[in-house]
Amino acid sequence: QVQLVESGGGLVQAGDSLRLSCAASGRTFSTYVMGWFRQAPGKERDFVAGVSWGGERTAYADSVKGRFTISRDNAKNTVYLQMNSLKPEDTAVYYCAVDRRIKSAIIYQSPNQYDYWGRGTQVTVSS
Repeated sequence: QVQLVESGGGLVQAGDSLRLSCAASGRTFSTYVMGWFRQAPGKERDFVAGVSWGGERTAYADSVKGRFTISRDNAKNTVYLQMNSLKPEDTAVYYCAVDRRIKSAIIYQSPNQYDYWGRGTQVTVSS
């Protein structure tokens, strides 16, 4: 079992930046692909970014490429999402998630491929 706790959300203006953090429990964090997803009211949960278990590979949704950066610190069991140039359409609850396949070579973009989820952190971007 892996427990995830997101933090760093808030209310910002368009063009501002935020950094989300996701702290994970467990000794095998460094072997898992990690993902960030977001869900706006009335919409499906969408992939935002993912990072390989070693941190050397990343993947992004087209809507955030060039603005968001995912990274991880395996020594701290933490994954980050740096969000720059925020837009009102980035408003959503942001969730981090674990793909518990050990040392997977694939960064999946479907939420169905992820096994453990945090409770989310709200990000609101005003225009």
